[in-house]
Amino acid sequence: MSREFEMSLMGELQFFLGLQIKQGLEGTFVHQAKYTRDILKKFNMGDSKPTTTPMSTNTALDADEDGEAVD
Repeated sequence: MSREFEMSLMGELQFFLGLQIKQGLEGTFVHQAKYTRDILKKFNMGDSKPTTTPMSTNTALDADEDGEAVD
């Protein structure tokens, strides 16, 4: 791939397509905290009260061992 594209090593992945990525011993955590703060600021709602999420926030994603491989 490096023959076709200019590549560089920039350290541990932290942002990808607007998503924040945290990698640790327990796995990879993907969130959009910065995006959420930016939207609240844009619409002047930074002082709004938080509420609970109506779904599980700790769902672990596993590989589908029986699934069909794709390219």
